[in-house]
Amino acid sequence: MKILVFLLEEPSAKEMLEGVLPRILPTEIQIRYIVFQGKQDLEKHLVKKLKGWLLPESVFVVLRDQDAADCIEVKQRLVRLCHDSGKSNILIRIACRELESFYLGDLSAVESGLNLKNLKHLQKKQKYRNPDKLSSPASVLTEMTKNAYTKIAGSRAISPFLDVKHNCSPSFAALISGIQNLISKEF
Repeated sequence: MKILVFLLEEPSAKEMLEGVLPRILPTEIQIRYIVFQGKQDLEKHLVKKLKGWLLPESVFVVLRDQDAADCIEVKQRLVRLCHDSGKSNILIRIACRELESFYLGDLSAVESGLNLKNLKHLQKKQKYRNPDKLSSPASVLTEMTKNAYTKIAGSRAISPFLDVKHNCSPSFAALISGIQNLISKEF
């Protein structure tokens, strides 16, 4: 049995992945989620969770928001923690700055998922061509949708519509290509 295990900072990341993964993964791969209560909880318990995982044929993906931290420092810290676990088959991805960058990278998905109008044309604006550069994507998305977006329900609604090939968020593209490469290499 092949298992892909996601170690996630928050529940909204799980909702996003549940909407995206069925479109990019072979059906024979089982998916498991370990959801933490924020980035500090993830980093505090990551080594223990990885060491305690005993199911064979498992590979891991760690996904965390960058927030205001330095992306390189965040990734280096996660690499050290993963190394300390003794596991080697781990993909680490950082959502720059927040998970909501993924949604701002595909405003057509936001429009469809939240049943709104007149958002997808905004993708042509400079601000949304690379949403990873926005300092507070969650605030931008909440304001743009006039509070229709909330973290968990919004992630659940938007993610099935996310275009996995044409998203303006480089960190989303890195997540998708990283998962696909991990699967092709490990399974």
